[in-house]
Amino acid sequence: MPLSKLIFKPGVNRDQTNYASEGGWYDTQWVRFRSGFPEKMGGWAPKNIGAYNGSARSLFAWSTTDSNILLGIGTDTKMYVGAGTNIYDITPIRATFTSPATNNCISTTSGSKTVVFTISGYGGITGDFVTISGVTGNPGGVPNAELNKELQITAIDTNNFSVTVTTAATSTTSAQGGTAITAAFQINVGYTTSTAGYGWGTGTWSRGTWGSSSTSAVYYPARLIFQDKFNNDLIFNIQGSYIYYWAYTSSFNTRAILLSSISGAIAVPQQVGKVLFAPSGHLLAFACTNYDASASGPNYLGTYDPLLIRWANVSADIGPDPLNWQPTLTNTAGYLRLSVGSRIVAAIRTKQEILVWTDVSLSSLQFLGTSEVFGIQEVSSATTIFGSNTVIGANNVVYWMGNDKFYTYSGRVDTLPCTLRQYVFNNINREQQGIFFAGQNAEFNEVIWFYCTKNSSDIDRYVIYNYAENIWYFGDLERTAWIDTGVIDYPVAAKDGYVYYHEYGVNDGQPNNAAPLPIPAYIQSADIDIEDGDKYLLIRRIIPDVNFNKSETTNPVTGATIVPQVTMTVGVRNFPGAASSTTNAEGQTTAKDIVTSTATIDQYTNQVFIRARGRQMNFKISSNDVGTQWQLGMPRVDARPDGLRS
Repeated sequence: MPLSKLIFKPGVNRDQTNYASEGGWYDTQWVRFRSGFPEKMGGWAPKNIGAYNGSARSLFAWSTTDSNILLGIGTDTKMYVGAGTNIYDITPIRATFTSPATNNCISTTSGSKTVVFTISGYGGITGDFVTISGVTGNPGGVPNAELNKELQITAIDTNNFSVTVTTAATSTTSAQGGTAITAAFQINVGYTTSTAGYGWGTGTWSRGTWGSSSTSAVYYPARLIFQDKFNNDLIFNIQGSYIYYWAYTSSFNTRAILLSSISGAIAVPQQVGKVLFAPSGHLLAFACTNYDASASGPNYLGTYDPLLIRWANVSADIGPDPLNWQPTLTNTAGYLRLSVGSRIVAAIRTKQEILVWTDVSLSSLQFLGTSEVFGIQEVSSATTIFGSNTVIGANNVVYWMGNDKFYTYSGRVDTLPCTLRQYVFNNINREQQGIFFAGQNAEFNEVIWFYCTKNSSDIDRYVIYNYAENIWYFGDLERTAWIDTGVIDYPVAAKDGYVYYHEYGVNDGQPNNAAPLPIPAYIQSADIDIEDGDKYLLIRRIIPDVNFNKSETTNPVTGATIVPQVTMTVGVRNFPGAASSTTNAEGQTTAKDIVTSTATIDQYTNQVFIRARGRQMNFKISSNDVGTQWQLGMPRVDARPDGLRS
């Protein structure tokens, strides 16, 4: 019987059964499609040397006029700016206490590494960071150097907080440290993920006895940060909190400050959901406190309105003026309010408009250039969006993840057909939808959504839509933030204290110059059969078609020459619900319940001889070695009918 080409439809389909997906791919990990053919995706390597603190939920890259390329990194605990391989802490200071409030404020306990500070009204919470200076006298035997630095608060009560040091105290003391102590408290930390609270004060009033906990959880959202640039500088906000401003200096020795604290600032909104600059130069705030002309002071703050959009002035003389939010007859500051939905969830800047999502609608915010400045038009009142970061623009189309489907907008809202819809939405942790996010990899025409599976509280899976080939694929990967190439030459993603260049090499690069690890990658077909499974299939050999372009030639760990290779696996079974097994030509099962017809293929492999018999077969290519990159072509199989189905 002549050889037959194994040609599979590009993309992965899990919304049908394995058997119903005949002729396509059914399972995959770290594999994409190029011109219809599967290949292993590129690797990654860490960009920064020192690790950041917390879980990064926001990345933003920009360049300065002196050719510095910067990366803003917003975590649940801190705010950083990266330059080169270094990262710099620019977290704002919330409050600073000095003498007499800090006079001799230190207490120690003999044998303990816990040091207690007593500062009335310090306002911190567990996990906060405070920078201490001016301590003298080695309190309780703890060296001054272990106290005169940044410390993290480990426990609190009304006027006291504890920190942990390296050296245990040699005596029990109180009222130590001297009268020159300064304590600079950084802004309160946030939650890493959406966190359930059952403690005192949660739930409805009078639900039980005094001091009882709530029987139903109240969820505190994970901290999200939104960033944009203003000239060389950075403007960012914590979702539901303040707007901050960081003035760029090449020495990176300054911290961000409240935008409202800058001289000349007026009516700056608070409790802001998200800030971004419109193409017109207006700084926009979505879901924020309203402007109250009757209020006293420079902020003119009214009440919080989750459907309100405000914007700062753009002056005809100086251009964007992000400090001035007070609407007057002689400036362009202003506001408007959405009418559909209960809260603004997301907003994104596109080429000609700003798209704004509430929990049930999508609207288009457009610059009018008149005295009204902006106008709003409802696009859809029947759409949903999972979270603030689950929308991305690519190739003049906007894509987002809804509560149970994917959507697109290119002038109108459409449902995006998805061959993985059930696979994604039936195994998803909706309690953590606030940390889901979308990204783009424009080089490969990909839109990516990172999300949590049902039993995970942090990101552990991705799903990709290739808009050039109109196909989907998926895999497992832990990342907490992502941005595409731009001023940085590679896509950048964040995980566990480090940002990584993606599509960089072919391995899983490790921090601190540790040896890289291999990236497990595979793709497996759905089952195929002969004449609808009426006959057995006897497979005798396969002619592989695999190239190893871009593979490394030397093992980065051992220095040995690399011969890149993949493992080819052929599985057979007799019924769609049966476990795969391998049966030889004599009908003897050589391995039960597992797929075992495997062969190693390298660039010099001409053909592979196997003896497998069954009514259905599947085909898999995989790799798990450092230095290996591969693309599958059209392998050919020597197979023939081998008896009727009984």
